[in-house]
Amino acid sequence: MVLFFYILLLFHQLHFQAGNTLCRTMGDPKYPLFSRDGDITIGALFPVHSKETLSSFEFTQKPRLLSCSSVNLRDFRLAQVMIFATEEINRSEHLLPNVSIGYRIYDTCGSRVSTISATMALMNGDVIAAGDRCNGQFPIHAIIGETESLATVILSRTTGPFKIPVISHSASCECLSNRKEYPSFFRTMASDYHQSKALAYIIKHLDWSWVGAVNSDNDYGNNGMATFLKIAQEEGICIEYSVKFSRTEMEKLQKVVDTIKQGTAKVIVAFASLLEMGLLIDQLNIQNITGLQMIGVKSWITVKSLITPNSFHVMGGSLGFAVRKNDIEGFSDYVTKAFWETTFPRSQTEGNSSQYALGYNRYEDLLALKNYNEDVPEQRFLSYVYKAVYAVAHSLHHLLKCKEQEGCEKGLTIKPQQVVEALKKVHFTIKMGDSVWFDSTGGAVAQYEVVNWQQDSDGAIEFKSVGYYDASLPPNQHFLLNTENIIWAGGQVQKPRSVCSESCPPGTRKAAQKGRPVCCYDCIPCAEGEISNETDSNNCKQCPGEYWSNAEKNKCVLKAVEFLSFTEIMGIVLVFFSLFGVGITVLTTILFYRKKDTPIVKANNSELSFLLLFSLTLCFLCSLTFIGRPTEWSCMLRHTVFGITFVLCISCVLGKTIVVLMAFKATLPGSNVMKWFGPSQQRLSVIAFTLIQILICVLWLTISPPFPNKNMKYYKEKIILECSLGSTIGFWAVLAYIGLLAVLCFILAFLARTLPDNFNEAKFITFSMLIFCAVWITFIPAYVSSPGKFTVAVEIFAILASSFGLLLCIFAPKFYIIVFKPEQNTKQHVIGKTLPSSY
Repeated sequence: MVLFFYILLLFHQLHFQAGNTLCRTMGDPKYPLFSRDGDITIGALFPVHSKETLSSFEFTQKPRLLSCSSVNLRDFRLAQVMIFATEEINRSEHLLPNVSIGYRIYDTCGSRVSTISATMALMNGDVIAAGDRCNGQFPIHAIIGETESLATVILSRTTGPFKIPVISHSASCECLSNRKEYPSFFRTMASDYHQSKALAYIIKHLDWSWVGAVNSDNDYGNNGMATFLKIAQEEGICIEYSVKFSRTEMEKLQKVVDTIKQGTAKVIVAFASLLEMGLLIDQLNIQNITGLQMIGVKSWITVKSLITPNSFHVMGGSLGFAVRKNDIEGFSDYVTKAFWETTFPRSQTEGNSSQYALGYNRYEDLLALKNYNEDVPEQRFLSYVYKAVYAVAHSLHHLLKCKEQEGCEKGLTIKPQQVVEALKKVHFTIKMGDSVWFDSTGGAVAQYEVVNWQQDSDGAIEFKSVGYYDASLPPNQHFLLNTENIIWAGGQVQKPRSVCSESCPPGTRKAAQKGRPVCCYDCIPCAEGEISNETDSNNCKQCPGEYWSNAEKNKCVLKAVEFLSFTEIMGIVLVFFSLFGVGITVLTTILFYRKKDTPIVKANNSELSFLLLFSLTLCFLCSLTFIGRPTEWSCMLRHTVFGITFVLCISCVLGKTIVVLMAFKATLPGSNVMKWFGPSQQRLSVIAFTLIQILICVLWLTISPPFPNKNMKYYKEKIILECSLGSTIGFWAVLAYIGLLAVLCFILAFLARTLPDNFNEAKFITFSMLIFCAVWITFIPAYVSSPGKFTVAVEIFAILASSFGLLLCIFAPKFYIIVFKPEQNTKQHVIGKTLPSSY
């Protein structure tokens, strides 16, 4: 219990001491480079000097303040424009009419240590209230700065817990858009997300698919490059390499240069800070690496200090995005006269001001710029500082409830947090015509110029505007690039190519190379029946059913329709042999008709002979129905006519064979068989056999007739126009019936081949049937295996071969005797020598 009361007493004592703490500045105070008192004070951090000299730490005396040297002209102009804007507002009768704005501008010397020191000085202030006690007033209400993103991150993290608004004019790192981490951060320019997006757009627009990437190893470079790589991948852009380095890592810089030198990409995206880019250019120049198309960012693309005769040899033709340039009316005159009179009053030269204890020598290097203003038109960040000052002024104007004639309520205590909330709602237009407002991330709308490093006729280097990117415009108007005005790397007027693999022409497709980015591929011709009708096609498209790819594989054309035509050589040959067979048959018929009374014609029933010649003529002619484009009628006609005419033909041959047998039987004593197979019976048998085939064909045509069909299965590249059988049973029934009659005829003729006769017709019928059966037996496998029109050709060949076989075997011997051996065409010769020698 005693211990508890002791601890309670200790905490009470500490609390009492804390409540009576005196405000004391620890260490030497850090004074601003430029300052002015006012009712409300705005702080600013600019790296007016770029080099910082560290004092030696020997621990024998108190360390002196850091000294800065080497004036950074760009940021010096930023400090000037802030003072100009402040004075302009103080003179205004409409904006903060009776309230004066003061400023405290600190020089950070491009050092992170100085940035923190200056930030702490801004937040602490350097004036202690009466009685050396804290007065509760805020020394500043907003801070403008820093120039680089990394320094701004340090500034924002330091001021964040105190909710002091920070408005940057050039810190564009996307990381600063995180409102959870930086809730009081604002900027008058867009984040690098839009710049990274624009970089991907320009590369895509210029058809570059193979690029290298280099960035500073800091928040600005890493975040900007990460966004660019992501968008580039979405746009189909391949990155050959992505390397980074910082200004203190010379070994990494050397590796970066070696990577660029060994790479094949002709386009390099350099998302680097100004100092890193200067080091990279120096190394590229030392190793004489030229011919590379550099794509830059706003941090260095319009910095004149980078341009030297040697650097232009390496960097000439560079393209990049720069912030839009706006001229501030009256500022050019102000920097050469009014600024020096108001900022450096003569009283300071007396050296009696404790606030400027370091003396007038702090400004010696700045005074050399007193009469220099040639760079003012080229400064692109000036208007962004101008906008930042006016944004704070408009916020204060709202918070102080200012009215044009009544003025502002000076008695109000304005907290920095209130300024943060007011900045979120601010929306105004400055005198240059630009509208100023902040989006949900604290940034402004993205507006860039596309600039090109060019050399004019006088040899001077200029940053020529060749396009723009404006996110405030409709999506289809965001980006514009005038390529005809661009001078490319090496002073070339022809746009360089930067691809891993050349474009695949139509008719081919891309095939990715294993282990390499998607932009590296081989061009593979499309397969048969597939096409690609565009450049760099990933896949080939299959042609529809009745279409096929052309020879170039870039267009689907109608498949060639194939059928046995009268105009092709094969069709002409078959027609010739068909008509030749008809001619021979007709010639034989005419000859037999003229010699119908001769013994050799009368022998073995001349009526069946003429009927056989007629049926052979039809057989030869029916082959013509198989030639030509199949139609519904031609398909039904060709198979039925073929079946009926061949049955008629075989029926006649069968009748002749039976007559031979019956005639021999009739010569035997007591035989009376001829009365059972006389002329009437012969006619009836032919008609009966033929009617059976006609019945089969009628059933076939009734149930499932043949029809024209487009066969796209046998050949992929062409259509076979053929006659589908309809009912295959009907087709094979027709053939089977013909085969049955042919086999029966062959058997009977074979049995009658040895009959004693000088001119035994049964021998010739046997040979004819042997040929007939051989032809049609071989026809079946040939018919099944033959492709397309050759199937029809095989069928015609079988018809012609069997028809010629019957014609030649049966009628050629008789034709020979009638024409060449007329002396043997006598009754004595035909039957006289047929009697046995014993007779």
